[in-house]
Amino acid sequence: MDVDFQALGYTTVDYIYMEIRKKIMYKELHRGQRLAEGALAKEFNVSRTPVREAIRRLANDGLVNIIPNWGAHLIVPTREEVIDICEVRQAIEVFSIKKAVHKITPIHIYKLEEQIALEEKAARENDVDAYIKANNSFHLIIAEASGSKALSDIISTILSKVVAHLLFYEDSLFKFETNPALNKHKKITEALKNHDEAECVRLMKLDIYPWIDAENKI
Repeated sequence: MDVDFQALGYTTVDYIYMEIRKKIMYKELHRGQRLAEGALAKEFNVSRTPVREAIRRLANDGLVNIIPNWGAHLIVPTREEVIDICEVRQAIEVFSIKKAVHKITPIHIYKLEEQIALEEKAARENDVDAYIKANNSFHLIIAEASGSKALSDIISTILSKVVAHLLFYEDSLFKFETNPALNKHKKITEALKNHDEAECVRLMKLDIYPWIDAENKI
C-alpha cells in the first residue's frame, strides 16, 4: 500500500494506527488474531518501526496484548472480564451523573445534544468509529459537568477498555438497528435538564448494562 501520509495530514504512525483500528471496528480482524509486524510493514510499505508504535497505541487502547519475544495479538475477553469492567464502569458513571445532575448547565446540555446528533449521523452512515467517539464524548461531557477532573480522567480511561472488551465479546454491539443507546441518551439528557437524580441514575444503569441482565447473564 503506497499512501502519502503527510498529504492526508497524518504521521505514518497515525495512519497505520487508524487503519488497523478501523479493521478491528469493522470485524476485518478478529479476537485473538496475531498482528505480525513484518506483514503489516509490507502491507503499508513502511519499516517495522511505525508499525510497532501503532501497535503500542492499540495496546494502550486495550485492544491488543503484547507478549515479549512472541508478538502482539488482539485481546480475547472472557465473560467474567466483560461483566467486571461493566460493573466498574456502571458504579463510576452513576457516581458521575449523581454529581452532574445538580451542576449541569445549558452549555453542557447543548454539548450533549450535539453528541446525540453525531451519534445519529454515525448510525445513518454505519460509521462505527464515529459512533464510538460520539458515544464516549457524551459520557465524558457528563463527567465534565460533575466538576471533577479526576472523575473525568478515570472515565476516559475506562471507556477505552469497555469498548475494547465489548467489541470483541459481543458481535451485535454496534448493529445500529438493534442498539438502543441513542434513545437512552436522549432520555438521559432530558432527565439532566429536569435535574431528576433518580431518573438519571436509573437511565445510566440501563445505558451501561444493556447486554447484561440482573443475574449477570451475557
